Amino acid sequence: MRGRSWIKALRQEEARQVRARLAELERNLTAAYPPRSRRQRQETGHELRNAKFRLKRLEECIAAMP
Repeated sequence: MRGRSWIKALRQEEARQVRARLAELERNLTAAYPPRSRRQRQETGHELRNAKFRLKRLEECIAAMP
């Protein structure tokens, strides 16, 4: 049986991956080239918002673990 530290490490790794994805999305959203269609920008914006929400929830979960 795996303990709390294993679960916490799992959540921290997931948060690290979400942070990396956030950085990538922000770069893509602000990149000048190639010109993106409005739909692509909206999809990127939605994904960015969802990733930020997910990161916030993960950080709350990690903070609550002893």
